[in-house]
Amino acid sequence: MAEKKPQTRAVFTAYAKAAWKHPWFLSATVLSTLGIEAASLIGPLYLRQFIDILSSSPRGVIPTALLVALAAFLITRLIGRSFNYTLDMAAIRMEGQVMRDLYNGAFGKLIDHSQEFFISNFTGALTRRVARYAISFQQIFESVIYTFLPTTIFILGAVGILAARNLALGAGLLVGTIIFITAQIIYTRRLHPLRLAATAADTEMTGTLSDAVTNHAAITTFSGHGTERESFGEKVTAWRDAALRSWVAQDRLSAIQGFITIVIQAGLLSIAIIFWQRGMLTVGDFVLLQTYIVTLINNIWNIGQNMRRLYDAVSDASEMLDIIDRPLDIADKPGAQPLVVREGAVRFDHVRFAYKEGQDVLADFDLTIAPREKVAFVGPSGAGKSTITKLLLRLYDVSNGAVAIDEQDIREVTQESVRRAIAFVPQDPALFHRTLRENIRYGRPDATDEEVTEAARQAHCLEFIERYPNGFGTLVGERGVKLSGGERQRVAIARAILKDAPILVLDEATSSLDSESEALIQDALKKLMEGKTVVAIAHRLSTIMHMDRIIVMEDGKAVLSGTHEELLAQEVNNLYKKLWEIQAGGFITT
Repeated sequence: MAEKKPQTRAVFTAYAKAAWKHPWFLSATVLSTLGIEAASLIGPLYLRQFIDILSSSPRGVIPTALLVALAAFLITRLIGRSFNYTLDMAAIRMEGQVMRDLYNGAFGKLIDHSQEFFISNFTGALTRRVARYAISFQQIFESVIYTFLPTTIFILGAVGILAARNLALGAGLLVGTIIFITAQIIYTRRLHPLRLAATAADTEMTGTLSDAVTNHAAITTFSGHGTERESFGEKVTAWRDAALRSWVAQDRLSAIQGFITIVIQAGLLSIAIIFWQRGMLTVGDFVLLQTYIVTLINNIWNIGQNMRRLYDAVSDASEMLDIIDRPLDIADKPGAQPLVVREGAVRFDHVRFAYKEGQDVLADFDLTIAPREKVAFVGPSGAGKSTITKLLLRLYDVSNGAVAIDEQDIREVTQESVRRAIAFVPQDPALFHRTLRENIRYGRPDATDEEVTEAARQAHCLEFIERYPNGFGTLVGERGVKLSGGERQRVAIARAILKDAPILVLDEATSSLDSESEALIQDALKKLMEGKTVVAIAHRLSTIMHMDRIIVMEDGKAVLSGTHEELLAQEVNNLYKKLWEIQAGGFITT
């Protein structure tokens, strides 16, 4: 897999925009940092004065100037600590606000993507990208505000103060610092591809883990434990190898940094000794120089340690930016207005659609469904039945032609308004890991408890809900795994009843029901379909016998159309009759 170049500039731009939305907290962090570094620079000046006075005073004599210098040094340290507290308080609030915005923004961008996008990506990898995007801001912000910004301020201040005292010392400190930082930058850039590879390997490992956890039932029933252990082990090994290469390279950088700091410190102290011998520096200047050197080296060393953290954060954030910057497969047109449903007529106007280029599922498909007409689609698997419902819900856009509701092309109106006008009961309902009440209420979030209960009653959910000790407050498990297939479908039907949309789409809505449950649900569906335009897909033909029209699909085309009785009466190429006889009278002999 090719390594992707990190979007360093894009990451910093995105985070800067997010931070600027909270100017008060941002200003407080910057001003506090300036205050801390000012105290760090001024304090050693008083310490230098203190040492010079002390070294020149007779033993046993405490000059007033000595006490003044000591007091000034301690006050400066106290001011610095006060700014430290202010910085921590401002940074905490800043991070909390911005990370909240980033979580919300990343989540919003993620769920705006199409169904095809989610089908093509690991769930675990996507969720981790959202989390990393916000956490990466915290890492980058703390690196900047606690390391890079204060170090820059301190370097400029220390070089300026030493240059004012002795130009050679100031120049030496500046040159040493430039060498140190340049070496760090060059080596760290070489390290970055290794870190990027480690991040990619970590994402692969997480995706494999998530896939295995999601499909645990299949692993168990197909005795796939050994296969999955081997597959996950390969991903872990790949991650370990990539991570080790990154860590070893980082240790080499630390060794190089240590050598450079020793050279810088030895060089500056040697220069200071020469000028001290000439009487151009005092003992206090040595204290000042050593304090600045130690502080500066610690700060620059922290830069080296934070460069790894910074680049890791940029790599992590880049993965989410790939999603944020990726154009939406299905997007509202600029200025799109909400759909206005007057009657509920549906039209497929010479529609062509292919999931893969050159492999049409529907070719020149043309169909008009009258307002409040109940139409069912039947046919063999792969005939294009489910594709029709996906296009109507605008989960995909047509390749050619148009899908219209009340003569409004659904690509010209907002997606939300289209889906708000349609109640959908899928073949395999996926419920949220929430309570039964919350899952049913998802059809209409503002519904009262009484309305939720009535929808559940009409969908014959009360028969199993009342068996649970917590009733409607029962958690259903991830994707509703604590419920049977039939119970999940009844919850989905209750959700549709509560939504009460003008257009109803049923995709094998009774496929998971036993005969007794199906009889109950058929009654509920009959009430649900009253006064609505209905598009239904069914393999069990007994469930759609009383529909106004039945469309027989084959190879992406409507080959037959009529009522149940009309279709059975046709004699030529009657696919419907063959399907009916298979289900009603057993297998047909040829």
